Amino acid sequence: MASKTTLNDSNPPSTIKDKAFSGLGNLVRLLPTGTVFMFQFLNPVLTNNGHCHLINKYLSGALIGLCGLSCFLSSFTDSYAASDGSFHYGIATLTGLWPAGGGSGSVDLSKYRIRPGDFVHALISAAVFALLSLFDSNTVECFYPSFERDGKMLLMVLPPVIGAVSGSVFMMFPNKRHGIGYPNSAGNKSACDGNESS
Repeated sequence: MASKTTLNDSNPPSTIKDKAFSGLGNLVRLLPTGTVFMFQFLNPVLTNNGHCHLINKYLSGALIGLCGLSCFLSSFTDSYAASDGSFHYGIATLTGLWPAGGGSGSVDLSKYRIRPGDFVHALISAAVFALLSLFDSNTVECFYPSFERDGKMLLMVLPPVIGAVSGSVFMMFPNKRHGIGYPNSAGNKSACDGNESS
């Protein structure tokens, strides 16, 4: 018996496990890895391991603000594959991608323009980073030490709740951008395809 091949047969059916792993992958792409690493590396130094003086509070506050801004702005960067196969980065604008290193050659960069979903992803990324940074043990001890005793339940409950909510949003509306600071998988073609669904 011959079987008919349809377009739907080429895509295997999505299982709950596939959707869960896809959602986890989108959650990993939620924050720029370099920004999170920089915060985790510098925060203990700038907060004096939670034993702050006034200058430590200013320095730590500046670090949190700069890293939060980096998380927000990183949502508007993307990469594209040039005709020679090398990846290049750029900043998304209203008219398309503005390449960081000059011209794009034969690649149509207008497909990479800013979309409303980029702002949603940027806000969620900044909110998750704010949660990560403001509930860090050194930050808590530095800025609001009594909260660690009084708000212990909130410190335990709020991060998983925010993680579940943001993970659900990213599972429903996945981020198609592969910008600066985000992992770019070699097998992922979305950098080459443009971001029609972002």
